[in-house]
Amino acid sequence: MGNKSEQEELLLNHSKNSRKGGLITMPFIIVNESCEKLASYGLLPNMIIYLTTFYHMEAASASVLLALWTALSNGLGLFGAFLSDSYLGRFRAVAIGTISSLIGMCILWLTTIIPQLRPLPCGQYQHGCNGTTAAQLAILLCSFGLIAIGTGFNRPCSIAFGADQLENKENPDNERLIDSYFNWYYASVGVSLVLAVTVIVYIQDHFGWQIGFAVPALLMIISVSIFLIGSPLYIKAKARGSLFTGLFQVAVAAFRKRHINVQLNNNDDCYYREPESNLLEPSADFRCLNRACIIEDPHMELKPDGKVSNPWNLCSVEQVELLKCFLRVLPMWSTCLILLVAIGQTFSIFQMMTMDRHVFSLFEIPAGSFGIITLIAWTIWVALYDRILVPLLSRYTGHPTGLSPVSRMGISLILGCMATALQAITETIRRNKAIEAGFEDDPNAVLNMSWMWLVPQFALYGVAEAFNVVGQIEFIYSLFPKSMSSFASAMYTFGLAIASLISSFLVSMVDNVTSAGGNTSWLASNINRGHLDYFYWLLTFLSFINLLYFMVVYRFTVHHHDGRNSLYHEAEE
Repeated sequence: MGNKSEQEELLLNHSKNSRKGGLITMPFIIVNESCEKLASYGLLPNMIIYLTTFYHMEAASASVLLALWTALSNGLGLFGAFLSDSYLGRFRAVAIGTISSLIGMCILWLTTIIPQLRPLPCGQYQHGCNGTTAAQLAILLCSFGLIAIGTGFNRPCSIAFGADQLENKENPDNERLIDSYFNWYYASVGVSLVLAVTVIVYIQDHFGWQIGFAVPALLMIISVSIFLIGSPLYIKAKARGSLFTGLFQVAVAAFRKRHINVQLNNNDDCYYREPESNLLEPSADFRCLNRACIIEDPHMELKPDGKVSNPWNLCSVEQVELLKCFLRVLPMWSTCLILLVAIGQTFSIFQMMTMDRHVFSLFEIPAGSFGIITLIAWTIWVALYDRILVPLLSRYTGHPTGLSPVSRMGISLILGCMATALQAITETIRRNKAIEAGFEDDPNAVLNMSWMWLVPQFALYGVAEAFNVVGQIEFIYSLFPKSMSSFASAMYTFGLAIASLISSFLVSMVDNVTSAGGNTSWLASNINRGHLDYFYWLLTFLSFINLLYFMVVYRFTVHHHDGRNSLYHEAEE
């Protein structure tokens, strides 16, 4: 009776939604996400300049603040996905996120046009600048917080919300249609990123902050308007519960049943399984978690229909294996954090501002637009690897993707070490040139040094990130069941959040230690007096130590798991 009523409810919902969704909703969703990406990513490249110029922050303090902002934005992505799946539903989550970003960007724009919302400019004959008041800092942080909330709610839910509109199991071409949607979605995101680091940054550099921040706010107005206009056309799936809740339930249930001797419960009948699950028993590793799915008292723990009475006391074998998958992934996932820390540093913009950035005599590349080199290197390398190197490498390695995911992650760490070392060498040369030219006390002076010096390190970072992202997501996907493929991208986003926190801690620690006793900080706003090159050498050292750590984890991973969760994939087959 229960299954029949559920089928009737699904058929009823399908008939209600049959006139909604479909391709007609795609322009609304893709335009919403593209405008949000264009607006938010357009703020990041030059934000450290805005903070150091108008809020009189030191370079290290501004970098720490931006790292914390990035960590909050990425960390809230998991929280937004949890609320969307458990309570709000994806439509409400995307709507709340988009409106929150709009309000945050409007507040940020107001700081450029209302003088009372930011500190007074430094006087020509002042020895020190006016500090930021608590109210002014609170308004700035409020804008950052609202934008972070918007990012956390919008990004993890937007792509899934679009897939909901195309989900139709009766259509034989449904899988191809959804795959096409993903391609167009990511293509639009790529175009938005390119426009953000070129057009938006150019507007900020040449037309000032008032117009430069007004454009992202206007884009968010368009984003909100377009998304809400399409509301009558959307399929709005109800929240069904979050995966993360199930992981917590396993931990709690295993703790509550810590008195059970796992070795005495080897009978398949003692484990609780979902009716449609092919998993008969939990795996042997992380055996302490197996207690969560052991049935102690069927009369107390199970309902008459066979379902669990309290999911915080008894979990299914599948839930236990999901948590184990997560724990298996953690060591290899953690090897990528230092690379992300190095890629995410914002100090390079101060180097660019002191270099000759002219391409032609009449055109100068904005300092904040050099991230385009990383994007171009990423794109070219992915295409080159997929179309040319994969067929060649697969003949020798026997791997269908040329190199295994773990091998690509290792290569990314080697390239990361090379990029940070090259960054340190370039900064040493730049700083020596500045001192020789007599610009030690003039950090804004432009040297007779071409911007081309910075191209190799940005290109290396682009190739390293391409290797790392694709390799990491494929590795995580190979360990998790197919039903949890989206968890791979969530883990990468979570890695960005942790890397930003590590970066903020590292920058703060280096600034405090090196400035002790009245010394000039390595990360001083005047990079000609500071030692940014020493900081890059420190990152190189940490990257090398991280590479050794990767080798240890790699040996353990290949020996124990061989890159696959055999239990899951055998069950799925």
